[in-house]
Amino acid sequence: MKISKKPGGVLGIVAMASIVALSLSGCTRGGSGQGGGSGASPGITDTSITLGITTPLSGATAGPGTCTVAGVSAYFGAVNAAGGVKFGDGKTRTVTIKSYDDAYDPQKSLANFQQMVSDNVFAATAGLGTPTNRAFREAAISQKVPQVLVMTGDPLFSDQKQSPWQLGFVPIYQNEGAAFGKLLTASKDQHKVAILSQNDDYGKGYVSGFKDAIKGASNISVVGEQTYEATDTSVDAQLTQLAASGADVFFNAMSVTPLTISSLQKAQQIGWKPSWFLPSNTSSPTAILEPGGASAYPGIYSVSFAKAPQSPAFAKDPDVVKFLSELKQYGNYPDMPAFPHCMWSYMVGATLEQAFKNMTEPTRDSFMTALRNIKGLQAPLMLSGTSIDTTVDGQPAVSSVIVQKYNGKGYATAENFG
Repeated sequence: MKISKKPGGVLGIVAMASIVALSLSGCTRGGSGQGGGSGASPGITDTSITLGITTPLSGATAGPGTCTVAGVSAYFGAVNAAGGVKFGDGKTRTVTIKSYDDAYDPQKSLANFQQMVSDNVFAATAGLGTPTNRAFREAAISQKVPQVLVMTGDPLFSDQKQSPWQLGFVPIYQNEGAAFGKLLTASKDQHKVAILSQNDDYGKGYVSGFKDAIKGASNISVVGEQTYEATDTSVDAQLTQLAASGADVFFNAMSVTPLTISSLQKAQQIGWKPSWFLPSNTSSPTAILEPGGASAYPGIYSVSFAKAPQSPAFAKDPDVVKFLSELKQYGNYPDMPAFPHCMWSYMVGATLEQAFKNMTEPTRDSFMTALRNIKGLQAPLMLSGTSIDTTVDGQPAVSSVIVQKYNGKGYATAENFG
């Protein structure tokens, strides 16, 4: 794996096999230098295809952001080493990954997309964040550049009419929120719920899904609600107010890793120890729950669709063993992944490969058609009961989740609440 600094502060992470393939394929390009033939889209030649990822590689969300590059790089690094992908048009191509640091800043994300266009990237993929992906959504539509399998639960990205060149990967926020609500309403006990949510579409989506699921439930009452801004450095005041509500369940729809850790610590300091519901992207056992002292609470619940390498139940799972080996060798990620985004983006690689195999022409149109016709794909690392389905308008590639409970080391499926 080679890490290179691109002009304008852009960080490029490219598999070594891809670099060789790209340099060789440069001799076969047409006069425009953009495609492998007169009808090919930019970023694809007879021997290679180039993908771009704009994601936070620095700042507060650099941990999960780095994972979004590492997972895809690991997947295609192994594929390239084995000879590449045989596309639906009969040609075998290697995959080049170019990564761009947006530091979770929408303006930087937009600038990165514009750089991708200049760099002749075929499609943008796997990037983390709702505001950062929204920042260049309209530009991607205008320029007909795929922006697909991105790490945001914003339902806008899976609405084919409003976002014809987009597709989300992870479950929409409403689906995750609803899963928590369904688990709670199935409990026979009375519960008081306090809610802290990010003041944007991310937080609102989680809360709306949760509230829809508990609507009409006589054993559930929401006794306190607060919001925070994604740029805030503390939510101590909100936690103090919510603790006064007497809630025994805390739904913390939060996307910022440091704030999630400090929230876990602050609630203990003020003597408030409810059960917690946490979004999938801020529920890492090693990066968030352990430093936050999560074992002090009666229960920490999250949702997942991926096997967790840290879990003893999956320690010898063939998918996990292969993933960890490739993550280290090709993803430039030698440690046990602390964030689920490493696994998610590895699955993105498998989903992209399936689309490549089915696209019959070297064009973005053919790619989008192939991508939107994947159903029942059991990508590597997927939990039993979940699969890839891109055929449902309004839903991302993954729409089903499994609710899990933290056991002090990792997660186990939560059969019920309590």
